[in-house]
Amino acid sequence: MSTLSTHVLDLVSGQPAAGMAISLWAGRECLFRGVTNADGRCPELSQTTGDMQAGAYRLEFAVAAYFRARDVALSDPPFLDVVPIAFGMAQVAPGEKGGHYHVPLLVSPYGFSTYRGS
Repeated sequence: MSTLSTHVLDLVSGQPAAGMAISLWAGRECLFRGVTNADGRCPELSQTTGDMQAGAYRLEFAVAAYFRARDVALSDPPFLDVVPIAFGMAQVAPGEKGGHYHVPLLVSPYGFSTYRGS
């Protein structure tokens, strides 16, 4: 079993991305929907999902809606609308404590980056 968190940074303003809608999916099943707080985090994600099984997941970030709400000029259609990050959580060996998966997003209207954080 593992836990999950995320953090979104707005590269246009150089600030945490407060108010960005995110969702967590396992296949076609939506496990969580929420919005980032003033620090660009979504603590309800780990509170709602708790310990997660090994498997394939996808976080989706509503990037275009976030930038539109901040009056950032976007192309029509926007280059980035919803940013999906597909990732896997590995099986934990018996007797070992589960890992923590932190999936941050650094984003602008025209590019993004992610990594497995701590």
